[in-house]
Amino acid sequence: MEERPITEQESLRIIESMIHAAKTQFSEDGHLYLLWGWVVFLCSVTQFILMRVVHTQWHFVVWGLTWVALAYQVIYTIQKRKRRRVKTYADSILTSVWTAFLVALFLMAGVIGNIERVKGMDYYAMVNPLFLLLYGVPTFISGSVLKFKPLIFGGIGCWVLAIVAAFLPQDWQILMLSVAMLIAWISPGYQLRARYRKTYAPDHGL
Repeated sequence: MEERPITEQESLRIIESMIHAAKTQFSEDGHLYLLWGWVVFLCSVTQFILMRVVHTQWHFVVWGLTWVALAYQVIYTIQKRKRRRVKTYADSILTSVWTAFLVALFLMAGVIGNIERVKGMDYYAMVNPLFLLLYGVPTFISGSVLKFKPLIFGGIGCWVLAIVAAFLPQDWQILMLSVAMLIAWISPGYQLRARYRKTYAPDHGL
């Protein structure tokens, strides 16, 4: 079948769609990075204070705040999808990566809890270094997909902190979680927000 040459208008439409697709790759505004970064940071620091200063055995209850954050994320994500006009390939990859991360996170917590019950091992001695390892995976992949170096370095930082945490007592391991949030999600989150506002300010009146 003989191919027909495209018209000038068709060429312009193709170029315009390519520019739009490239532009939407920078639609990440860092909102959820900041949400979870600050939630985990506050929970870990508070738990450290409850363990080292208050000396209560109920130090873990502070993590109940994550369920509130999860409920907010579900509502926020649904509303964001309704407003979004175009879903890029990068959006699809990142959605799959972070969904797999959340599933793995909750499964890991349950599996380690069962190992503790059966084997009598210390839950917190194992769970915090493994959580740090897990935090690094979606962070590193997101940085690679978005071509955003602060997230790539943040992911690597999580892995380094996981190794460090494996040699620390339980309470100091928890502080490694707060350090990880600063370098992996909070700092990159603010940088993503600044880039988003710089990119979209003319179009959205931000």
